[in-house]
Amino acid sequence: MIIALKSIHVIAIALWSAGLLSLPFLYRQRNGASDKALHRIHAFTRRFYVVAISPAAFLAIGTGTALIFYRETFTTWFSLKLLAVALMMVIHVLLGLRILSLFEEGKRYPGWLAGTMTSCAALVITAILTLVLGKPEFVGQEPFHDLFEPGHLAEMADGLISWMR
Repeated sequence: MIIALKSIHVIAIALWSAGLLSLPFLYRQRNGASDKALHRIHAFTRRFYVVAISPAAFLAIGTGTALIFYRETFTTWFSLKLLAVALMMVIHVLLGLRILSLFEEGKRYPGWLAGTMTSCAALVITAILTLVLGKPEFVGQEPFHDLFEPGHLAEMADGLISWMR
């Protein structure tokens, strides 16, 4: 069971990562495209995001969540990995939102933005791989040690959201 979950998780992460790295390059194809070519690029990009990248993200997060409960992984490196996955989700959403307006008349996708988004995605993916493959030990009292204790975020949030009760 765990081997199947891990296999699906790794494949989904690979597809999701590849999609996030390739979207800025697809967006750059928009520049200079006209009518029929523009429509074709728009249709392909939207389909790629909706049919391939987003389901891969959901599958990666779903199988990852199942693995958390199956393996009960509660270590500092794992908490940092979850933070990196959250950043990957932010990149995913930002790239997805760009599809909504990019293909309108007169819009362009600047090279600096493509480079920035690709670099950010590559950096986050590298951080995740480094944490997962290296499983580094964090010894001593690092500045945010309490944040990695199970239940501590709930204690912190209790004071912040007590006014809602």
